[in-house]
Amino acid sequence: MDAVQDAPVPMTKVSTPIVQVPKINARDLPYEAFLRDYVALNRPVVIQDAAPGWSALENWKPEYFKTQFGEQVVEVTYGVKQKLADVMDGVLASTAEKPGPYLHKVIIHQHMPQLLPALSPENVYSFPRRYCSPLMPKRFHRPDGYLKLLIGGVGGKFPLMHFDSDNAHAMITEIYGDKEFVLFAPEDTPYVYPHENSPGTSQIDDLDHVDLTRFPEFPKATQYRVIIGPGESMFVPSRWWHSARVVTTSVSVCTNMILSTNWPGFVNISCEAPNGKMRPALLAKRMYLSLAGIVMSIAETIQEKFPSSGLARRLGYLSPVSPEARR
Repeated sequence: MDAVQDAPVPMTKVSTPIVQVPKINARDLPYEAFLRDYVALNRPVVIQDAAPGWSALENWKPEYFKTQFGEQVVEVTYGVKQKLADVMDGVLASTAEKPGPYLHKVIIHQHMPQLLPALSPENVYSFPRRYCSPLMPKRFHRPDGYLKLLIGGVGGKFPLMHFDSDNAHAMITEIYGDKEFVLFAPEDTPYVYPHENSPGTSQIDDLDHVDLTRFPEFPKATQYRVIIGPGESMFVPSRWWHSARVVTTSVSVCTNMILSTNWPGFVNISCEAPNGKMRPALLAKRMYLSLAGIVMSIAETIQEKFPSSGLARRLGYLSPVSPEARR
């Protein structure tokens, strides 16, 4: 008698609560209000016209990258390298049924520094803050905030639903095209099923067709959704799960940020002990980062309360609160 095989379980569109991420124009959201109402409270928001002076908004079309940088070999995704001309051909041919490549491994300062003038003046809302501090350990000293170039075609998406490492915030600024974001709050972590050996990535790879036999609790999660267009910046707070899907051929940039509010989480992650055993080296690292955080907080407070003082100018480099203070 032939063995009876289980029929494949169909994955259908799952209905979960949906909240729209708010959009606010930069002229109505001073930087201080952004820090108070969104960064400190760990709430997502889209900021419109956050970087109106960028020439990238005029020039960074897909054809620009193909003609100006087509021969440059770039890392597209994990373990995949291609000429940028070939990447762009795949992006332009991408469809929802047959998605093309999604470029997400180019660190602009490192791999394509010639693009930097087009991103000036700096978007203050995405200023990396403590990543700029010389007190940061060398591995984490990133004044560029890991500024990345992201390019994808219709149907393309980041390969994994995740939250950013280092307990960092992220700011994604759309330059060309439209991109949809889906976010889940940290408190919904149990419902998005993190990988056991990679707690910052989800086992769910298709939010529109979730296998409820594997992920039965997913419908309890609340989705925060929004589509952003050119000139709009998506603030993704620390430990918020997120996935992005390209709606129309898309070019964007992403920066990470660490401030005083997400510093404790950064310290905890950086000093996490394997098997729960705190070794002397990790204990020393934790003590150093805790003390560095105190020094940074003092420098930041002086800059914020006495911005025109000589003391603020002298201490600003320890933890600059703005691009001007960094310079």
